[in-house]
Amino acid sequence: MNMRYYDTFKSPHGEMLLVATEAGLSGVYFKGQKYFPEKERKWKRDPQHAPLKRAKRELAEYFAGKRRRFSVALDPEGTSFQRSVWKAISSVDFGKTMTYGALAEKAGCPGSARAAGAATGRNPISIIVPCHRIMGADGSLTGYAGGLKRKRALLALESVA
Repeated sequence: MNMRYYDTFKSPHGEMLLVATEAGLSGVYFKGQKYFPEKERKWKRDPQHAPLKRAKRELAEYFAGKRRRFSVALDPEGTSFQRSVWKAISSVDFGKTMTYGALAEKAGCPGSARAAGAATGRNPISIIVPCHRIMGADGSLTGYAGGLKRKRALLALESVA
């Protein structure tokens, strides 16, 4: 297991936990969200760790309406299927949305909307891997680990900008 570094970030939608490895950002979680990780004793709080510092700056710019794309290096932990879904999610442009079915197709698994939905729900890097942009087939706001109220707020931020 790689060394983990962490810090917190105060977003307009609540405190967030940011986690990183040497290689990049591995987690961005809203406090209290589904799948919130337990901090391990060997994790080191380091606000100056490069990926954490960059993520905090980029998130602040995003919430201020000044950033549409993130460039911080990512290092999420997941299965190869999950990572392919997360990569496909990352291709959804600011202000746009995609259905789970289209996401499954883009991830190379047409017809696997439910599996793509499950992988989306396990996305460890909220906002930066913009799973809030993924919708139900009928355009409905289906689940979001950070809560539907936050999903609505993030989509509203992107439609205003």
